[in-house]
Amino acid sequence: MAEARQAGVSPEDAAATLEDGRNTILGPKKNGKSRVQDSESAPLLQGVAAPEYQDSEAGSPSLQRRLVCFLKQSVIWTLENLVIVVLALIHHTDRPIVQGPTPVCTTAGCVLAASELLHNISPDVSNIDPCDDFRTYVCEGWDMRHDLRNDQSDVFTGTIMNEDSQILLRHVLESPFSKAVAHVADASAVDQENFEKIQQAYKACVDESSIKERASTPLLQILYKLEEIFPVERPHQTQQSFPKMDLHYQKGFLYTGETELSNAISYLMSIGVDAMVSMGVDADDKDPDSTIVMVMAPWRPGLSSKEYYSDPEVIRMYKSTIGQVLEGLLREAGPNTTILGYWWTQGVTGSGLVIESEDLVDSLVDFEKQLAEASPDPEDAQDVTKYYNPLTLEAARALLPQVSIPYLISSRTSGFSPEKIIVGSPSYLKAVSAILSRTNKQTIQAYLVWKTVQVFGIYIESEAIKPLQRFNNQLGGKDPEVKEERWRTCVKHVDRGLGWILSKFYIEKAFSREAKDFGDLIVSDIKDQFIKKLGAAEWMSPEVRQLGINKVHNIVQKIGYPTVSPDIRNPKMLQDFYETVHINETAFFENTISIAMAGVEREWAKAGRPTNRDEWGMTASTVNAYYNPAGNEIVFPAGIMQSPVFYDPKIPQYLSYGAFGSVSGHELSHAFDSSGRHYDERGNFTGWWDNSTIQAFKDRAECFVDQYHNYTIPGPDGRPLHVNGRLTLGENIADAGGVTAAFQAWKAREAADPSGMLPGLQNFSKEQLFFISYGNWWCGKTRKEQAINRVYTDPHSPNYARIIGTMANSREFKESFQCKEKEPVCELW
Repeated sequence: MAEARQAGVSPEDAAATLEDGRNTILGPKKNGKSRVQDSESAPLLQGVAAPEYQDSEAGSPSLQRRLVCFLKQSVIWTLENLVIVVLALIHHTDRPIVQGPTPVCTTAGCVLAASELLHNISPDVSNIDPCDDFRTYVCEGWDMRHDLRNDQSDVFTGTIMNEDSQILLRHVLESPFSKAVAHVADASAVDQENFEKIQQAYKACVDESSIKERASTPLLQILYKLEEIFPVERPHQTQQSFPKMDLHYQKGFLYTGETELSNAISYLMSIGVDAMVSMGVDADDKDPDSTIVMVMAPWRPGLSSKEYYSDPEVIRMYKSTIGQVLEGLLREAGPNTTILGYWWTQGVTGSGLVIESEDLVDSLVDFEKQLAEASPDPEDAQDVTKYYNPLTLEAARALLPQVSIPYLISSRTSGFSPEKIIVGSPSYLKAVSAILSRTNKQTIQAYLVWKTVQVFGIYIESEAIKPLQRFNNQLGGKDPEVKEERWRTCVKHVDRGLGWILSKFYIEKAFSREAKDFGDLIVSDIKDQFIKKLGAAEWMSPEVRQLGINKVHNIVQKIGYPTVSPDIRNPKMLQDFYETVHINETAFFENTISIAMAGVEREWAKAGRPTNRDEWGMTASTVNAYYNPAGNEIVFPAGIMQSPVFYDPKIPQYLSYGAFGSVSGHELSHAFDSSGRHYDERGNFTGWWDNSTIQAFKDRAECFVDQYHNYTIPGPDGRPLHVNGRLTLGENIADAGGVTAAFQAWKAREAADPSGMLPGLQNFSKEQLFFISYGNWWCGKTRKEQAINRVYTDPHSPNYARIIGTMANSREFKESFQCKEKEPVCELW
């Protein structure tokens, strides 16, 4: 994952997530908007089976603990026989490196862990050279066991963890309070009120009959409000088409100040919709203890990638979708509606009003295309050296005089007027001004309406919205008519909207103090190894090396869940945190609006205040992790600390270090990647590297750019589509640095306390099993259409490249598998 920036999750991001269907594992959260997608996980102590195990302070026995009890009572006496059977079935590799007798762990936890690996690796492993095709070597068995559901665009090991967690959270939300809470006797009345709040939100979401009965009415109410703010003349009494405004009139209504357009954008901002500009509050990169207002180009003006606007088939489908959806909404509203009223014209036969939308849809999509072309490329939008542009309010106003940025800030902050703001792309604002100057008012209103429909259409059940659902499915390669199981959608909805309350019940079921301590140990071990790597980096000047070592020492590690802001163990603090979120068991759409507005208010309340360094950007159940450069912190929610990524310490630790340790090393490496290197030990964006070190870094980084550019997927035209090596540079550097740091951390721990072997896997060395554990984490499948979208927009390489590319850059991997060529293709740390 790249850097993370603290902010709320807008409904627009949530909408993208629901249509996306994939965990954006190790994905960025930056520029005032969350890029982290929904993710949950499996119970932590699935691998534990030691007889001396005692329940932790987390509370009641979880599913995996009950499994352990069952195994101990009815299966443990057969384990030795099971080992013999497994040994007889496994495939022998021609690369054994086991030296001498090593104890074999035969606890139930070890058998379960071994079974997972044996199921995942290729059944023909003895005939595959891991040095040539490690992805097939570690994932062919996984591929045989996992297929994409019709509602999935892609799936990987993290998705399986996510779905296990969804089941756990579903059980919480569908249980009475007495079963959902860990110790009902110790629960407070506030605890029960919090539980009722998340349960009401869940019930409102799963009540599809009530949602269908209301149809498009709740969404139309939002559009009516938008039309009041930004009206367009309606020519009902004439047979003439709506006249386009001349340039003079456009300048008249788009003057500098609190205009109709500024009011409309401000209103949409208040409910979490980004239109033309995206604004938020975050830590100031050059003064991370203070917050600053940031103005950016929206994450997506309409389609998720600017490349789609050059694809004739996608544009044809998109235009058809817009026309069908807006016409459907207009018909449900009736001919007396004022929304997009100019679409209604008198029929040529005098038979009544008809809808004519083709020309306006063309102009709407052309407007979006112009915004997309003006937007910075993804790699530039993430580059702090390019997006950190401090300007005064007057300077920002001059770039985009048709929209009052000072008014937008004031409307969200009760009059706050900062001395400076950060403008992510001054050229984008200037281009938007030029685009507005040549665009008529009805096109602008249609764009605002469409953006609102894109964000909130998924929260209604209406025939009018179905074309949008079909289009989103097709763009992700899914069955056009498929829908995700409703309970899954609703678990995600509650996690996004009331996630810290849900997190409290999650950690009581799936996390323990023992897990937190082991996670802290792994992260600390990796920090120690990275310090050694910095000390050995001869391409860095001695002064920069020492500053880098200081930075590692100063990295804050957050494990499991927040205990300050908020302390999710404190029911009253959680109640206060969500005080402004109003939930009604029969009003799903209104609940969504309340959640969005509370999130926006919470973010803008930070303006002008010191940065809260105790905040977290992910809920506890999230299967993800991140590095936040302005906070110089690495964060690992409880959700990712589950098997098969993270095991109980009694299980051979090469498994946990191979997967979770590599994730930890990945996040720490972000502190020194192409973006993180710009931040010092306090999180200040400053020039703390000297020129010789910068040049040496660039020379080595260019190797990664070239290496990953050579990886391809099938493109939309059938020809190879190359990975963007520059967009993915930071993640690729972090993958390589993370694995090598984790390996060295495990070797140091192994030397002090050797692990046993796993049953059925004795023909692999411990070193090989470390890398097999890493590779298993990235086993997955992706539909062609979704893979294309990822290459366009995702700062992460495709999962297969994260296996073979990272192994190509690992000297330790090549030595462990006795590859002919031992030198890494690219190497930084």
